[in-house]
Amino acid sequence: MSYRVCFVCTGNICRSPMAESVFRARVAEAGLDGLVDVDSAGTGGWHEGDPADPRTVSVLEEHGYDGAHRARQFEASWFARLDLVVALDEGHLRALRRLAPTEQDAEKVRLLRSYDPAAGDDLDVPDPYYGGPEGFEECLAMVEAASVGLLDAVREKARERAA
Repeated sequence: MSYRVCFVCTGNICRSPMAESVFRARVAEAGLDGLVDVDSAGTGGWHEGDPADPRTVSVLEEHGYDGAHRARQFEASWFARLDLVVALDEGHLRALRRLAPTEQDAEKVRLLRSYDPAAGDDLDVPDPYYGGPEGFEECLAMVEAASVGLLDAVREKARERAA
């Protein structure tokens, strides 16, 4: 059985699809395909079924990542099948922990930048939606930096599960 990771932001059109795409690429590069499943969702459902924001897609594709995506809303019932729920900011972290049916489910929720030792105390990935392209580039840089530590954490757990 694979180790299942879901990235969550607000509308699932900017930050979480970016994190999903980057992390899926890291998983493939590490030879963990089939051992780790990666997806994403939003705390709200107003963009459900929509593709990722065109600026997200543009930045991803410019950097060699897949931009294909359809937004969806995170549901409490998903906790049962997920091993790790990765929030993109403190607001998402709080919302997801409130949504968690059990304390064990709440403990599955972590902030993405907590996996980046260089992040310091500011663990939020800022929402680039209302800004220009530089915000999307900054978001990608933060996601890429945190993905290194996240991959290390997930690699160990995925291999333990596969053994």
